[in-house]
Amino acid sequence: MTQGQARAPMIFDRAFLTDVEDVTLLTLVRHGEQHIPDPRQGPVGDIVDPPLSERGERQAELVGERFSTARVDAVYASPLRRALDTGRQIARHHRLETVVMPDLREVEVFRDIPPDRSAVEFFGQSLLLGIRERMLRERSWDVYPNSESSFDFRRRTVNAIEAIIAENAGKRVVIACHGGVINAYVGHIIHSPFDMFFRPAHTSVSVVAAGDGIRALHSLNDTHHLHTDEGSFLSH
Repeated sequence: MTQGQARAPMIFDRAFLTDVEDVTLLTLVRHGEQHIPDPRQGPVGDIVDPPLSERGERQAELVGERFSTARVDAVYASPLRRALDTGRQIARHHRLETVVMPDLREVEVFRDIPPDRSAVEFFGQSLLLGIRERMLRERSWDVYPNSESSFDFRRRTVNAIEAIIAENAGKRVVIACHGGVINAYVGHIIHSPFDMFFRPAHTSVSVVAAGDGIRALHSLNDTHHLHTDEGSFLSH
């Protein structure tokens, strides 16, 4: 092989989609920090779609600047404000419209509780504490009663992201979504037994490659854009 000549892909290139052609790169970005009341005390309806906090707005600006000089062919987002506003900060640098995909919304915990009641009022303090202890150990959405099931959540989010892949073969796509969504899709491709196997930071960046029937994790939870001369904007 002469200098500058591309080598033929090796077996691990093919297995993990490195140095091969016609690969779709999905960049999964968690939304910026949201402004949210105490979910234990406030009505559950208030925690579904909060706006970005002041720090979350700055995080969204920083992740947008991070991708301002990168190739971005399309931006998709959850319809929830914290994710949609984060996606728009990325899309605006590329004069792209942010495509809203409802199935990218976060897992619907306590969705069957009346929206004007708090979780404490509905379940009682002791049961709610017991549920939270189970989540700490089991990391499964199924521990939460009156909520979307783990199976249904993973099915809708994985299907939504696979639809994005089908529409964008060989392109570079950013998906602004939620920590649960990122865990669901990455967990699906690495066969994690947990619904939450890691905690994505706000506006953290994770990259998945897709092509030839393969899905390969290339990076996870990158936050270098949040460390600035102004200080750190890292939060979870």
